[in-house]
Amino acid sequence: MKAVGLMSGTSFDGIDAALVSIAPRGAGYALELLRFETYPFEGHVREALLSALPPSDGNVGLVAALHRALGEAFARSARAIAGDDRIGYVASHGQTVWHDGVRHVTLQLGDAFAIREAAGATVCYDFRSADCAAGGQGAPLVPYFDALLFADANEDRVAINIGGIANVTLLERGGETAGFDTGPGNMLLDAFVRERTDGEMTYDRDGALAASGNVDEDVLAFMLTDDFFAERPPKTTGRERFGAQFLARHRERLGRLKLEDGAATLAELTAVSIADAIAASEVRPALAIVSGGGARNASILARIGKRLAGVRVETSDAMGVPVDAKEAMAFAVLGYETLRERCANVPRVTGASHATVLGAIAPHNLHELLAEIDGECRASL
Repeated sequence: MKAVGLMSGTSFDGIDAALVSIAPRGAGYALELLRFETYPFEGHVREALLSALPPSDGNVGLVAALHRALGEAFARSARAIAGDDRIGYVASHGQTVWHDGVRHVTLQLGDAFAIREAAGATVCYDFRSADCAAGGQGAPLVPYFDALLFADANEDRVAINIGGIANVTLLERGGETAGFDTGPGNMLLDAFVRERTDGEMTYDRDGALAASGNVDEDVLAFMLTDDFFAERPPKTTGRERFGAQFLARHRERLGRLKLEDGAATLAELTAVSIADAIAASEVRPALAIVSGGGARNASILARIGKRLAGVRVETSDAMGVPVDAKEAMAFAVLGYETLRERCANVPRVTGASHATVLGAIAPHNLHELLAEIDGECRASL
């Protein structure tokens, strides 16, 4: 069947929407990306989103209105990417506005029923809460997808996703899947570039600034003293830790650096935190598969490659999964698992006490949809 996966991450670039063809194949899936698009947030929606997040105070009324506005934005994206195609369901991660994994508290906004109205299809949503209820941190959830698509019986691999926050999935051949957040991905670098250019630049395109600058080792070493980097997995993080507050704490030190050197130092922070996390694990990957917006930053990729000596570094494009579409595709798969009532968290990754079914359902002709899924599953045996 055809389905839509929706994802909006910590960078607030917009909504990633993927139309996929998905069908069960053994323990996994045959998955084909049919269309993908990133739909930027309208200005007033992004402004409302930023005003609701730390360090802003926000209020309950603002959050409620934002939940509706984001739902309508996700709904438009789902309808646009589906076009005239008949879809079985939509799987929407929503927009995270608060995440405290240690306390098992997480909140994603984006009214699923607004999406259902627009798409005329069942919507699977709220994927993190079930894992939190089972004692997990509610993230990362994409390692389940990484294991299905990228694991190999002949070599250890690592999947690296560099969005606003960076995370890794450790894929040991013949072993269990592990994964965790490593720290900032593009978030600090984007914010630094915006601030230093007064908004004329919103990010370091292709890593050109970082590539032309020099790393300030003292500033880098000081930033790496943050307690998060020394924590043992399972661990997750977000804008609450590596957002504007983190940049503000280091503004004086970074302010002494020219733009290119600051960009190089923050790119190195991303690379070293990823590489050190992998080195501290028991997996010795032969291949690193990089996705997310950071996969387009040549400077970050080069820095990761330098620190992971002997490891082949490729983007997920080479594996048939476009770097920008991966997470939206992943949630399309997680939505199918919800509808099959199959567990899709990885307790070793999130710290949950047990495997559990993820997601809530806003139903639309659910009986027919479940009958179609049952038929597809029987045909795959």
